Amino acid sequence: MSLANGSKVYPDAVSALRDVLADGMLLMSGGFGACGIPENLIAAVHELGARNLTVVSNNAGIDTFGLGILLKSRRIKKMISSYVGENKEFERQYLAGELELEFNPQGTLAERIRAGGAGLYGFYTRTGAGTLVAEGKETRVVGGETYILETGLVADISLIKAWKGDTEGNLVYRKTARNFNPPMATAARITVAEVEQLVEPGTLDPDHIHTPGIYVKRIVQGRNYLKPIEKLTVRKREVAGAVVP
Repeated sequence: MSLANGSKVYPDAVSALRDVLADGMLLMSGGFGACGIPENLIAAVHELGARNLTVVSNNAGIDTFGLGILLKSRRIKKMISSYVGENKEFERQYLAGELELEFNPQGTLAERIRAGGAGLYGFYTRTGAGTLVAEGKETRVVGGETYILETGLVADISLIKAWKGDTEGNLVYRKTARNFNPPMATAARITVAEVEQLVEPGTLDPDHIHTPGIYVKRIVQGRNYLKPIEKLTVRKREVAGAVVP
C-alpha cells in the first residue's frame, strides 16, 4: 500500500494507481462539473487502460475533459450520478442504452457517500418517495409520511483533489472545489489524493485541515492543471449609460 520507505507520496498519478487499479472497480471521483476534479488521476486511469468501471460522481463534467475522457473511450460501464449536465456524450450513451445510469437526487447522493464513509448501511429519506427514484427500494411509513431506504456507497478507490496537502495526507480544499471531495475521501478502501501544493508535516494549521491524513493512503503532487470553466457567465459592462456586451 505504500512505497518501500513507508511514504504516502508517489512521484506521479500513474505510479500511485498502477498496482491497485483494476477492471470492473467502483471508483469515486471528486469534483462538481469541472471544479475540483482530480485531473491527473483521471488521466492516469485512462492511461492505465482500466475498463468496465462503475464511477460515482455528481456528474461527468464536459465531453473533452475529466471523466468525459473516460466516457468517450468507453472505459465506464455505469455512472452513479445526480446530473447529466453539459456532457453530450454522457447523454448520448445513456439514451442509446450504451451506459448504465443510477440517478440520485443530489442530496441523496451526497448522503449515500457520507453514510458509506461513516460505516452506515443506509438511511431513510422522504426525497424521491412516490417517484421513479423509489422503484425497487424498501419503504417505511413514519408519522404518516413515506420514506425510502437508500444504501451507503463504498468505493474500491476514491480519486480526490485538494488545494494543499502534506506528506502525511492531511488535506485542505479551496472554496467550492471542496464539494464532494471530503466525503469521498472517507468512503473508499483506498483513497488517492492529488494536490496543487505538497508541503511538509506541521506546515498546515491543524484547525484548517478538512480531511485528516488517516483517510488518505496515497498522495501525489498534481501537474499542468487546466481548470477549464464549464460555462462562462459574465456581467455586461456599463459605459457612460450604455450597455456594452
